[in-house]
Amino acid sequence: MNANSVLLKNVVEEFKLTVTHASTDYERVQIMVEEVTRPGLPLSGFFNHFERLRLQVIGHVESAYLSTLSHERKLEIFNELFSYKIPALIFARNITPPDECLEMAKHNDITILRCMESTSYVVSGLISYLKNALAPRISRHGVLVEVYGEGLLLMGESGIGKSEAAAELLKRGHRLIADDAVEIRKIANNTLMGSSPELIRNYIEIRGIGVINVAKLFGMAAIKKETAIDLIINIVPWSSEQIYDRLGLEEQYMDILGVKVPAITIPVKPGRNLAVILEVAAMNNRQKNLGYNAAEALANAHDSAIDNGGF
Repeated sequence: MNANSVLLKNVVEEFKLTVTHASTDYERVQIMVEEVTRPGLPLSGFFNHFERLRLQVIGHVESAYLSTLSHERKLEIFNELFSYKIPALIFARNITPPDECLEMAKHNDITILRCMESTSYVVSGLISYLKNALAPRISRHGVLVEVYGEGLLLMGESGIGKSEAAAELLKRGHRLIADDAVEIRKIANNTLMGSSPELIRNYIEIRGIGVINVAKLFGMAAIKKETAIDLIINIVPWSSEQIYDRLGLEEQYMDILGVKVPAITIPVKPGRNLAVILEVAAMNNRQKNLGYNAAEALANAHDSAIDNGGF
């Protein structure tokens, strides 16, 4: 079971479902699992392993089967189905719920919904929506930008220059997703999506200037609601006592919500153009994802030259 939840009424609004009968607790019903079921076997009386927390969708096949049952049998089946206190029963293809269904829904206080769309469309759409809405999530301090299509999560101590670097990237045509607080959701086993809290979306704070509205100052093309996190960049103060990776042969990762995201550390000091470095980091990461690693290519060429007796 997912620790998150989404209100049934929000699902109804999102998919423009028609409420045929609302339970007394309709405003409070929560969906806690992303799976959606077509209750073919339960309608035949087989309730072993029935998942009562799932939304149930009835389509043409289930409706055709129900039409073959007697009045008494339909009452019995719907009474047993609704006794599990499912979140709601949805009829696709604008199918009219049987009278027995409505009677037992009222008796068991269960919500009945309808929609015009096909059954497969409703089921796939609900699963996709719920998977996104119920995805495990966490919040991290940082700045999230999209550079050449790559989602860069900039992390580092306050005042290190993350927001200033983001502002320079905006001037160079890239896009801001979040500043200061980044909401991260795990939407697949190896995919993280980052977005901004609604309250501070499109805003960025630059010390000495204050808060600015990116959409109004740079235009709507400079913002994006969310993006995949492809690379984490740790920005640290330059220290002559530290040894930094100069070749890029070491693969570093940061674990967030069980997903290993490629990570690099960039030291900063006066005179380094951080925005240009971030652009190069984005392009280099994309090149690696496409199968080419410049550091490995150089190392292989170096080894080959030594093996052939020359350098």
